[in-house]
Amino acid sequence: MPNTLAYLMLALWPLICLVMFRRMPLERAIIWSVLGGYLFLPPIAAFDLPGLSLDKFAIASVAPWFICVFVMKQKVALWPHSTLARVLMVLFVLSPIPTGMFNGEPLVFPGMILGQAAPPIPGLTVKDTILTIAQQIMVLLPLLLARQHLASATALRELLVALVIAGAIYSIPALIEIRFSPQINVWIYGFFQHSFEQMMRAGGFRPIVFLPHGLWVALFFFTTVLAAATLSRQLTDERGKFIALTVYLGMILVLCKSYAALAYGLALTPVALLASPKTQVRLAMMLALAALVYPMMRNAGILPLDAVVEQATALNPERSQSLEFRFDNEELLIARAQEKPWFGWGSWGRNLVRDSETGESITITDSRWIIVFGSYGWIGYIAETGLLALPLLLLGRRRRFSADGSMSPFAAPVALIVAVTMVDMLVNATLVPFTWLCAGAVLGHAEQAATQKAEKPPQAARAGAAIIGGRRRTGPRRTIL
Repeated sequence: MPNTLAYLMLALWPLICLVMFRRMPLERAIIWSVLGGYLFLPPIAAFDLPGLSLDKFAIASVAPWFICVFVMKQKVALWPHSTLARVLMVLFVLSPIPTGMFNGEPLVFPGMILGQAAPPIPGLTVKDTILTIAQQIMVLLPLLLARQHLASATALRELLVALVIAGAIYSIPALIEIRFSPQINVWIYGFFQHSFEQMMRAGGFRPIVFLPHGLWVALFFFTTVLAAATLSRQLTDERGKFIALTVYLGMILVLCKSYAALAYGLALTPVALLASPKTQVRLAMMLALAALVYPMMRNAGILPLDAVVEQATALNPERSQSLEFRFDNEELLIARAQEKPWFGWGSWGRNLVRDSETGESITITDSRWIIVFGSYGWIGYIAETGLLALPLLLLGRRRRFSADGSMSPFAAPVALIVAVTMVDMLVNATLVPFTWLCAGAVLGHAEQAATQKAEKPPQAARAGAAIIGGRRRTGPRRTIL
């Protein structure tokens, strides 16, 4: 049960954000308002308003947007340039309407629980639909905020620096939990947010700190390693410092004992250090497309899941059992979702597979994609995943046709962070406000680069001129072979 301090921190976070906006540059205040809220506010605890829950995710999304627009009087455009992005936003916000229309009936069970009739699962009402739309709008606020104010190369660099600083700070409580067991949330906020057994791995502990699960912590430290590696390459004057931080944060990532996050780090840290930004963007695009297509292949039953489990068993029998359990759960949940494939079952846990007599759930939802597919159908899934993937595809398209350096090298690793999160969402529900912030920054940068290219005078292009910071710098004509 959360203590008083937990609710006090949730209540005070908008005021803390206001102080940051008053004392920091705008870009930095936006980043730390979202990232700080995600990392340090208590999990699970929430203010339960009538039909609406304000937890750490909601507060970290709404507070910076509200302050930016109504206190700092900064413009935040609601519509992206891309027509497809606009369509996806409309689908994302309004998809709960048909979901509510087709799920008005309650789910009734004839059995008994502890001598009493099993309670029915309520049908969706107009109020449920309106509140779900409000929640969808809140989810998009970090994307819109970042698209407007974090699109520049300076802001993207600021985002990566913030990740490294946050990683260095978060490593202290993480190391304490690795050594003494996950207790910090209990010490500070008075409760443990998950199963303690799941934090025990390989004869030791993995940290959870203030996040929903240790897997979230591991994924966060992966992003800090990628950010530090990128900065060590791009900021030559501070290369030694960032190389040391890359090594240090990499050690923390290993100690998090998450095979998936460690695999991401081993595969992509060399990419950040050695590959060109264009190659990094291409890789991000491929990962995003794979994440987009996987559920479709999963529904079609054409993935060799048995072979995957056999390979996992050869590597680690214990973890292969967990993987097989996830696949078995997905099979049940997919069958349930396919009963209402287009708009899903809606909220109140209607998407879960339940005992036909008692109504008790017999499945566990781990992956984000199956949660969205079961709740909002293909329309909701395509809208959410499309909004995350489209910025990466637009960035790749802009980079393909931009040979004048209009793309920042800091955009590629941010795109990789979004892409890896999308891949991780295939097995975990790791979509958080900071992911939307990164996606919005990439979207804004892709649009900004396209605008700069469109506005570039033809005479300057023929002369090999570059427009930087509002001034024209001429140079020798280059030939691309």
